[in-house]
Amino acid sequence: MTDAGAGAGAGAGAGAGAPVAESPPDPQGPGTDVPDRFTLFSRWLHWVMAVLVVAMIFIGAAMVASLADYRLLVSVHKPLGMAVLLLAVVRLVNRFLHRAPPHPRSMGAGERRAALASECLMYGLMVSQPLVGWAMVSASDTPFTVLGVRVPPIAPADPGIYSTLHETHLVLGYALFILFTLHMLAVLVHVLVLRDGLLGRMALWRTSRQEPGAVRRGGP
Repeated sequence: MTDAGAGAGAGAGAGAGAPVAESPPDPQGPGTDVPDRFTLFSRWLHWVMAVLVVAMIFIGAAMVASLADYRLLVSVHKPLGMAVLLLAVVRLVNRFLHRAPPHPRSMGAGERRAALASECLMYGLMVSQPLVGWAMVSASDTPFTVLGVRVPPIAPADPGIYSTLHETHLVLGYALFILFTLHMLAVLVHVLVLRDGLLGRMALWRTSRQEPGAVRRGGP
């Protein structure tokens, strides 16, 4: 029962003119709602990063498969990695500053925990993958420039360290690809099968079915 409903019931039971006990104030403030979508900045950041991550993954795969265009691919891959690292840090800060909208009511507690774990793992990979790549280039003692600016090394020049970081970079790349693929499959299930409005939380447009809705804080 809502606060208004409880007040009406108490008034009817006590008779006209009888004082009605007020409910304690909402600690979040009256009329405060949890938004049903991420902020516009969060949504733009999400989609820009999605494009960059996809580009970085496929360019990285092409670097392994092609020797003819290796230098060209590396010259694109490195700036993309630094952009992903920078935007991932910005996105992490933004995520802590803004409360996430509610999940669809069709998602159980286990699914929500899995979604949170996937989100945390994705953030971890988006930060660690470029960092390891940066350290790998540093260990190779190869000059690293982005837009003409020399990037300082974060690891000593050492063939053994380079080899270890190179293998780690590959493993993290495969992990990022697998997690990204699973994320896309999960979104497709929610959009095409469940149709519960999950995509609307992050879509740049207002979807026709925004099932999660605005949930009033402190409400039922």
